[in-house]
Formats: sequence, C-alpha cells, structure tokens
Amino acid sequence: MSEKTAKKVIAIENLSKSFGDHQVLRKIDFAVEKGEVICIVGSSGSGKSTLLRCINKLEQQTDGKIYFNGNEVADKQKEINEYRSKVGMVFQSFNLFENMTVLKNCMIAVTSVLHESKQEAFERAIKHLKAVGMAPYINAYPSQLSGGQKQRVAIARALCMNPEVLLFDEPTSALDPEMVGDVLNVMKELAHTGLTMIIVTHEMAFARDVSTRTIFMDRGYIVEDAPPKELFYNPKNPRTREFLSRFLNDQKNKVETEAVANG
Repeated sequence: MSEKTAKKVIAIENLSKSFGDHQVLRKIDFAVEKGEVICIVGSSGSGKSTLLRCINKLEQQTDGKIYFNGNEVADKQKEINEYRSKVGMVFQSFNLFENMTVLKNCMIAVTSVLHESKQEAFERAIKHLKAVGMAPYINAYPSQLSGGQKQRVAIARALCMNPEVLLFDEPTSALDPEMVGDVLNVMKELAHTGLTMIIVTHEMAFARDVSTRTIFMDRGYIVEDAPPKELFYNPKNPRTREFLSRFLNDQKNKVETEAVANG
C-alpha cells in the first residue's frame, strides 16, 4: 500500500470480481478522501452495484484489496461487522424490518451492534428521522409507508450508526417518479454536511450537480474519473461521450424549450 493510499478513507487496489466464468469487475483502482461525494454512473450491467457490494463486503472480491483508513479490510466476520458499522449502506429495496416500527428500525442496530443505551438510540433515531422529514411516522410500520418514505427511513437508519462513509446503491431506482425528488433532496442535504458518500445512480442531473467526482464505468472497468463539470461537458473517452450524449441532448432541448416559453 502506498503512502498516498494510506491517507484515504477508502482505497481500492486492483479489485476484480468474477461470478464463475463471468468477470464483472476488472482491476478497479480508486481512492476516496474524507468529505468527497462520488457518484458512479454507467449502463446497467457495467459493474456499478457489484463494486459497491464489494466495498461493503457483501460480495467477496476475487482479487485485489480494500483499505479503510489505511488498514486492509480482512475477511473475518468480526472485522467485517466492525467495518460495516462505520461504512453504512442504503439499498434500492430499502431492506427495512417489516415487523418493526420506523422508530425501532432506526434504534435496533444502535443498541445491538454499537451497544449504546436505548436512550441514546432513541435520541439518534428522532434526530435523523426529523432530518429526513419522517419524525411524524415513528410508530408506523414499513407496510404503511410509500416507497419514498421507506427510503428516507432507510437513510435515517444508516445515519443513526454515525457512519464515516455512506454507500448508496441506486437509492431511487425502485421509486415512483414523483417520489424520487424527496429522496434526492435528502441526499443533497447530506452532501452539504461533509459526510463521505459513494453513490451509484442513474440520476445524471443529480450526479452532475452534487458529486465532487463522477466515475463512469463500462464493462467492469473505470473508464473515466473526473470532476463532474469535466466529465459531463468535456469527457475524454469516446464511450463516456456516447453514454452521456442522450442526457446532454435532453438538457439542451430543455434549455431551448424554456427559452421559447419565456419568449
């Protein structure tokens, strides 16, 4: 591990992942500094979600290493559990406990994993549920909530662990279009708090406006890694340009339509 890597919150070195004969990730190298908001974009099947699952150790990489604050993340379950308590994850399918209220969903890991008191867990839960606009629903069960509300609870639950890094795996992809905005607004607010975030997303405008760095993946490779303005408006790689062309055309048409509407 290089001295430069040792100073990063998360560093990925030469990471590969195969499922049988199918190689999904190919020699991935990138590092994350404290406070960065990194959005990972790319076509479906490009390896984005698998990369995130490897970072969180939900998938075991075939090759390569993952470092957290300069220490390699080992494969022992005890160490993985400790690592996950500091590197949280928000899933596209919410993963809430259906038999627990919103409040209990947010408290359970704080008491059982971090071994904090019920009072401390309660205070954290209320604080973060207020922040995502879900405090009025503390006694509701997941089945009584909309998709957007469930995802906001899932974000609050992850925040209750006081993570150093929060991973988001396409957090809006399972939502109806009218619910997407509420969740993206919560994530925009989080980005301003200094929390380190790695976000796999199909929301191109969000990636452009919120990320400090945007990574474009294709066929298991990191093709381009650049500040969002550079990646979106001056991509170096032809494959990046091809992927972004539809988004940029849509943006251009939107601007032209608004210009006509405003006379």
